[in-house]
Amino acid sequence: MAPWWYRATPAAGERAQPRGHLLIDTGKIRNFSIISHVDHGKSTLSDRILEVTGAVDAREMREQYLDSMDIERERGITIKAQNVRVNWKGHVLHLIDTPGHVDFGYEVSRSLAACEGVVLLVDSSQGIEAQTLANCYLALEHDLEIVAALNKIDLPAADPDRYAGEIEQVLGLPAEGILRISAKTGEGVTELLDAVVERIPAPVGDASAPLRALVFDSHYDQYRGVVNAVRVVDGTLRTNAKIRLYQANTTHEVEEIGIRAPGNQPVGELGPGEVGYLIAGIKSVAEAKVGETVTDAANPAPAPLAGYRDPKPMVFCGLYPVDGDELPELRDALEKLQLSDASITFEPETSAALGFGFRCGFLGLLHMEIARERLEREFDLSLIATAPSVAYLAHLTNGDTVEVDNPSAMPPAQSLESIEEPVLRLTIITPSEYTGTVMDLSQTRRGTLERMQYLSPERVELVYAVPLAEVVVDFFDQLKSRTKGYASLDYEPAAYAPEDLVKVDVLLNGAPVDAFSSIVHRSRSQEYGRKMTAKLRQIIPRQLFDVPIQAAIGGRIIARETVKAKRKDVLAKCYGGDITRKRKLLEKQKEGKKRMKNIGRVEVPQEAFISALRLED
Repeated sequence: MAPWWYRATPAAGERAQPRGHLLIDTGKIRNFSIISHVDHGKSTLSDRILEVTGAVDAREMREQYLDSMDIERERGITIKAQNVRVNWKGHVLHLIDTPGHVDFGYEVSRSLAACEGVVLLVDSSQGIEAQTLANCYLALEHDLEIVAALNKIDLPAADPDRYAGEIEQVLGLPAEGILRISAKTGEGVTELLDAVVERIPAPVGDASAPLRALVFDSHYDQYRGVVNAVRVVDGTLRTNAKIRLYQANTTHEVEEIGIRAPGNQPVGELGPGEVGYLIAGIKSVAEAKVGETVTDAANPAPAPLAGYRDPKPMVFCGLYPVDGDELPELRDALEKLQLSDASITFEPETSAALGFGFRCGFLGLLHMEIARERLEREFDLSLIATAPSVAYLAHLTNGDTVEVDNPSAMPPAQSLESIEEPVLRLTIITPSEYTGTVMDLSQTRRGTLERMQYLSPERVELVYAVPLAEVVVDFFDQLKSRTKGYASLDYEPAAYAPEDLVKVDVLLNGAPVDAFSSIVHRSRSQEYGRKMTAKLRQIIPRQLFDVPIQAAIGGRIIARETVKAKRKDVLAKCYGGDITRKRKLLEKQKEGKKRMKNIGRVEVPQEAFISALRLED
């Protein structure tokens, strides 16, 4: 007779049924994530696993089944980590499909905390890439078991033997233990699931201990409030129980707990090692942050789980509504977006040129682009985004240090002692014939070479320290174009370093326009000033008076262009006659223009801001 805590699970091919109150033997559970570089087949492998295990009927199957957002399907990328529960040969497998892009690396690190092992996927036609290394090291830091698999063996360019040797040489995983699969055709997927059961250890937990569950993801449902993805470590999470959120120190009643299989299935309870979702009438994601520990209100655990550090924004930009009346709608939209993506930060700011808006912080350029697109698409807004900037540390002459994420907020030059800027450590993997090209690009962006290592005779790994401000504009695009798309990039924050930086202001008719201010290296300030003034001269429409466009550092003008005045023909009605009459009219016009220049305001259309603030070509 089976022990009280064991519940038989459906065999492979059977649909999971709603369960009663019995718990699953932890020895029958396997929790794992799929990690890899961008576009190496994680979501496709998740689709095949859902098919092979019978979790989804063939008639309901679609590509990128777990990706729930339209924008994920259109771009073919995963933005949010998704978890699903499947059954395989008497075992319960909790699978977490993670994003591959470096901007969403925090999603990967959170997912790994809910796992005992990972499937490391490598494209058998491309081999190890930058994010492959980064995610593998992340798994090793969490002390997880790694099951390596070479994907896309059905491609004509696939060379699994060669890249299995590369994985063994670079990552130290034995080549004979590396699986060969095709997530597209399904070849080798059953062997991969068997390897997950055999190699990845079962979770360890005590069902009789006080409840401790880790919140590793959350999203906001407009009808039910916050839905948290949780991994139970110790104890049992039950419906209708009173729970306490350890860090927020708030108490809630559990309305529903369940599993994703892949649709939401309510269950009575979740035991040690199980992964599921929790709904407890929580109104804000900020209240149940990712990394929060859920415990029993009556019998709390003595200490919380380790949790996570909050992701820190790296790229900042101003978001302004094209129609100033839409400011309340923009605020509501940002608050709702923050409910589903807690890594976005925003605070109100005012621009003399653009009016009222918000200063928003993002984890990277792609994150910024995705967030802006979601705001425009999901909330029907028209937005102007200022050029991306980074957070600097300004050391003042009075000994204070302030963080500046908006160039227009930089203190005046006379009160500045020094400025420090954030530096990234870039890992670039490229075919060896592009080594010189990549080194040239990195050094023109003020990069410093830290390490160079040949992974194989054909591929080289370069590690550079490069200022973040040089990366956020178009570094990735330039890297891809110069290496014909073969190079891959990963980055991590390194430190702050002092640099000779200056704030360049743009003045229209003598008045500074804060939206065009920028912080650049002193050696490039003249070039930036000339480019910006020349660009603005082309896009600012002519006024009834000359408009000087100047770039200045402090009180020193470093570049100037002029938009010439429109000239109204005041002599049109003079058919001959005395020259003094004509001169009188021209002098009157000149006086009017002079007065208008003193009191006139330069009208800059919204299109000009959009064009000028667009990333450089």
